Amino acid sequence: MNMEKTMQSSLFVDRSSKESRNGILFVMFAAGLWGLGPLFRILILDYINATQIVFIEHLMLCVYSVPVFWIHRKELSNLNWRDVGALLFLSWGGSVIATIMFTQAFATGNMNGVLLLQKLQPVFAIILARFVLKEFLPKGFVWFLLLAVAGTYLLTFGWSIPIGHVEEVLGTGSLLAVGAAFLWGGSTVMGRLLLNKMSYEMVTAMRFLLAVPLLIGLVMAEAPSWDVPTSAWGSIGISVGLQAFILGLLSIILYYRGLSTTKASYATFAELSFPMVGVVVNWLAFGQLISVAQIFGFVLIWIALYFITKQR
Repeated sequence: MNMEKTMQSSLFVDRSSKESRNGILFVMFAAGLWGLGPLFRILILDYINATQIVFIEHLMLCVYSVPVFWIHRKELSNLNWRDVGALLFLSWGGSVIATIMFTQAFATGNMNGVLLLQKLQPVFAIILARFVLKEFLPKGFVWFLLLAVAGTYLLTFGWSIPIGHVEEVLGTGSLLAVGAAFLWGGSTVMGRLLLNKMSYEMVTAMRFLLAVPLLIGLVMAEAPSWDVPTSAWGSIGISVGLQAFILGLLSIILYYRGLSTTKASYATFAELSFPMVGVVVNWLAFGQLISVAQIFGFVLIWIALYFITKQR
């Protein structure tokens, strides 16, 4: 009998470990898709601003959100006021304000400075996970964090010390990037909290659906110009559509699918696949070649992610 229980326990642990590793892979792939976002946003910022882009995206995503909300609406009865607050943080903070801030950061700041400061996201997520989710970190976790941060630093600035980038660190674009990093790091934690009571399909739907009223208010308050050349609407529609359904909907579904079996503090490491994809995009789209230092940064990040996926 004891041997049978031991075997069952071993199978459960192996299955749980495998699901956790698969979850991290889902998160890594989803975050990699996010790395393509700035490419599409930069192309249309000459015609509409960041708030308008995010507003159009969320209107398109209602095609998914409304039916899923109706099918899973009974899940809302399980929520308390703490969960409602987490939903609002996730939707208003992570889906609206952070996206606007990050998009605007690329329009007003240097891309390297923005990308470097966005790497603070794991720090925010790990701190919040410790206090909100009561997650205990395994031995050596801090060293994995330092290794990954060192890798992202090399991806951004190479071997040099960014003394000449002080304005990037203190400028408006960088402050926006830090704000976005905090909100996205917090959203990782809030999403993990909500997945204890809701399906990942419903969390995704609520993230997009609750954002629409706030975006309507922001657009009305800003009163931006919609005077766009008729010939430009086609490219705007394609760019925003790709962002909404591939970089937005598909990536978020994959993300919450992975997060449902992954600790928030682990998942935030997997999200560092974003800067790696960003470097490739800069190389292919803008002709910025990958240096030896950036390749070394890739290696450091992947080493950190590999050992994290081996943790149970």
